[in-house]
Amino acid sequence: MSIGSANQECLRRIHESTAVLVDVRLARDVIPGMGDRTVLHAGPPITWDRMCGPMRGAISGACVFEGWVKTPEEGLELAASGALEFDSCHNHRSVGPMSGIITPSMAVHVIRNDKFGIETYANLYEGIGKVLRHGANDQAVIDRLRWMHDEMAPVLTEAVRRSGGIDIKSLVAEALQMGDEMHNRNRACSSRFILALVPHMVAIGKGDMEKIITFMDSSSHICLNSVMASCKAMLDAGHGIADSTIVTAMARNGTDFGIRVSGLGDHWFTAPSPMVDGVYFPGYGPEDANPDLGDSAIAETAGLGSLAMAGAPAVVQYVGGTAKFAIETTQRMYEITAGEHETFRIPNLNFRGTPIGIDIRRVVETGITPVINTGIAHKKAGIGQIGAGLTAAPLECFVKALEAFAETRGVTA
Repeated sequence: MSIGSANQECLRRIHESTAVLVDVRLARDVIPGMGDRTVLHAGPPITWDRMCGPMRGAISGACVFEGWVKTPEEGLELAASGALEFDSCHNHRSVGPMSGIITPSMAVHVIRNDKFGIETYANLYEGIGKVLRHGANDQAVIDRLRWMHDEMAPVLTEAVRRSGGIDIKSLVAEALQMGDEMHNRNRACSSRFILALVPHMVAIGKGDMEKIITFMDSSSHICLNSVMASCKAMLDAGHGIADSTIVTAMARNGTDFGIRVSGLGDHWFTAPSPMVDGVYFPGYGPEDANPDLGDSAIAETAGLGSLAMAGAPAVVQYVGGTAKFAIETTQRMYEITAGEHETFRIPNLNFRGTPIGIDIRRVVETGITPVINTGIAHKKAGIGQIGAGLTAAPLECFVKALEAFAETRGVTA
């Protein structure tokens, strides 16, 4: 198969994919390879000794949540002892924002791509600021997690099942018409997501409904984790096509930035994770920031996030920049992608499809790398989110991937 034909087949599978939230389950019950002491994290695989501060903080807090230890300090000792099994979320059909930590007792969204028989998973959204995914791990963080899993998750499980499934792909397409870009701006999608669930939650009549709905409504990103898992479900359909140069995953662990390419199997091509140029919460600045972190760049990989920023100019109020910059960013991304999305469209670009199918050849040829909308975590464990902003994938990842691809075709330097 020619490269062009392989890339079109990859895009066809992505376009034809479905993405429906069908359940909320415990990680141990649905995620492949989840053992009793498995800790999944964002980004490419990494060992404890190379993990950044916020990831270590999140893992130590997760150890307390699981009941493996009593304090975050003991959690750090346990993690360093070798008693835990660390692996990338992506290696287990999962994604997690920022530190991306998923442990056996955590509830996860279950997304199904029925067209291609794919199921993917993501943990629950915790809110903004001092949260586990950003490395915070004090008692308030643990208490919130336990409330979410003991009281909110069972209600969500029954509501999703009663609904017959929430079509996340359709919600995303609709939200793009309403000013979201689906990474750092999710106001419309979150509203539609809540509206789809609340009638079923009320009908169930269980739990403190006022507290649960207030918590869901207090964050404009409550849909984000389902969207991330949906992006992975659609992109995984296009993965594993020989001769394809399309990127099917971009992820960061706070130390390394990595990409996967459809025609190159599950190998990660990595480079140092970049810093974020952003807007900081009061009292914090660039000197406090950790390098870029999280699996949420799966949104950009799927043609959302910064690739759809032209349709969401208000996002620049959160991440910095101008409305003109938002449009220019999306237009530049068309230069490095193989097609335009058939479902995700941008109104103020005359309903042009979002750029889809990041092509390693075009990235290396132009020197243009994908821009990413992202949050910023404090570099020290235990503090949490300190801002949000923009960064770009390092060119080195794409150069390495293209060199590996050339070798598969018998081309050497």
